[in-house]
Amino acid sequence: MNNTTPPPIVPAGAAIESASFKVIEENSGDHSAYDEKQWNIVRRLIHTSGDFAFNGLTKFHPKAIKAAINALQSGAPLIVDVEMIRAGLTARRLEPLGVKVYQYNADAEVIKQAKLEGTTRTVQAVRTAWRKGLLEGGICAIGNAPTALLEILRLIEEENVRPALIVGVPVGFISAAESKTALMGISSVPWVSIDGTKGGSTLAVAALHALMDLALGKAN
Repeated sequence: MNNTTPPPIVPAGAAIESASFKVIEENSGDHSAYDEKQWNIVRRLIHTSGDFAFNGLTKFHPKAIKAAINALQSGAPLIVDVEMIRAGLTARRLEPLGVKVYQYNADAEVIKQAKLEGTTRTVQAVRTAWRKGLLEGGICAIGNAPTALLEILRLIEEENVRPALIVGVPVGFISAAESKTALMGISSVPWVSIDGTKGGSTLAVAALHALMDLALGKAN
């Protein structure tokens, strides 16, 4: 992050977003399974994807929203699996919260260890974040790599690591659905996830933005 002032919200853009949310409200059908704060996240996912199926596919640990708000308001570190997530996060949300974003896929040692051990870079990047002490009490956002999510779950089980929150929404057909099912099976760490193969970095960003808005008291 830099020290420049974040650009202001342009009124015309805000009006388009508001109109989009109105369309979503009118066409989403019943969403009573979600409370008001959860619906803010689901609505943002629908807005980002154009897919009303996220009304139903999106799942929450019962303590996820409260844990997210507490962690964000305390400036917890945010560990992401791919650079696309970091690039998509807005300074106007991150900077007031004092949240810094970490991603280690391009580190030379991460690449070296991935080759030596026959693992993915994202697995080694998660281990790097763990060794640096960032996972304990941090927020983990996984939008692309099921192997990264599975490694976090391994560290939770075997090393007793306790992130404040996991936004686990990897996309794809190889282990994505399975990794999310495994995530949704834990109770020791709060999580937000999506049933099935849908997901992706843009949806991870959308969920994080919605959670940050809640933490900043700016949710619509």
